[in-house]
Amino acid sequence: MKMTGNTILITGGATGLGLAMAEYFLNAGNEVIICGRREARLLEAQKMFPKVHIKVCDVALDKDRKELVEWTNAKFGKVNILINNAGIQRDIDFKKGIDNYNAGSSEIAINLEAPIILSGLFIPYLTGKPEAAIINVSSGLGFVPAAKMPVYSATKAGLHAFSMALRHQIKSIGIKVFEVIPPAVDTELNQEGRAQRGGFKVDLKPKEFNEAVMKGLAEDIFEIGYGMTEHSIKASREELNKSFEQMNSRW
Repeated sequence: MKMTGNTILITGGATGLGLAMAEYFLNAGNEVIICGRREARLLEAQKMFPKVHIKVCDVALDKDRKELVEWTNAKFGKVNILINNAGIQRDIDFKKGIDNYNAGSSEIAINLEAPIILSGLFIPYLTGKPEAAIINVSSGLGFVPAAKMPVYSATKAGLHAFSMALRHQIKSIGIKVFEVIPPAVDTELNQEGRAQRGGFKVDLKPKEFNEAVMKGLAEDIFEIGYGMTEHSIKASREELNKSFEQMNSRW
């Protein structure tokens, strides 16, 4: 993938990995648009990086998704890369029935439905653009699910499958599809769940992981992992099952 001279939209770009990507792409000479649900965080990101463009958008909402596509293409007609990064993660215990699931935002709508629909909405605009690409941010939990986070794990497994299928489907019209597969990274993801687990700490910083991401994109590696997830991409079913048992042994 060409790493400069692009016009890039990043969902969930105000914090964490999305913001690290925005910083890199801005410094590399790209035009970058970020969107997110929280205007205050978007304004903070813009204060840090004045050249970034911002848009308030809840990708779980159909009207916001359609407005995002229309707004982006009206103001930034050269957009050629969509990065589906927005996501949430929740601890959900189905031993308690459905109430726990219904008590918070929908991981399915944000993590899986949004990337699918945004990809479909943007593909007509990406078709024919130089260096057109869709980059989906999934998770190592899509390969080795966490019992504490069953719906999150399922959405990321679904996004992995969608990325594979979409890559094969649209390669003939010149659009590349990449999948970025993070391990646990030190971000704001699922702070409530991490606090309940005794302040679970993650050493891997977004910028460190992002270095591996950018190297993989530049080399046209279509499934980009790091550490544990780099192994998971190539692991056998037996190895994945063993990892699953080890990770969930206390559940």
